[in-house]
Amino acid sequence: MRLSSMFGLVGLTVVLAGCQTLSPAEIRARNENTCASYGFKRGTASFSQCLLDLDLDRNADRREMMRRNDDFFRYDPFFYQPRVIVVHPRRYY
Repeated sequence: MRLSSMFGLVGLTVVLAGCQTLSPAEIRARNENTCASYGFKRGTASFSQCLLDLDLDRNADRREMMRRNDDFFRYDPFFYQPRVIVVHPRRYY
């Protein structure tokens, strides 16, 4: 019983750790640290361009992930999709 409780607690911790989100201030701080680690000086135009490039890359990654999810869920091979065939009667003149 004690071992199963521990596995449940570890599983719950793993699930909750995957659900963390970052605030805009935390994202900005990470971007600034990344640009500073690349060698850009704070307050320069190249530093601002680095911040902009990181933001654009993140947005592009998000759009690509959404596109892949749309493609995956749009064409689901596991469910039967009935086809409707409409037959028009022939007209004989």
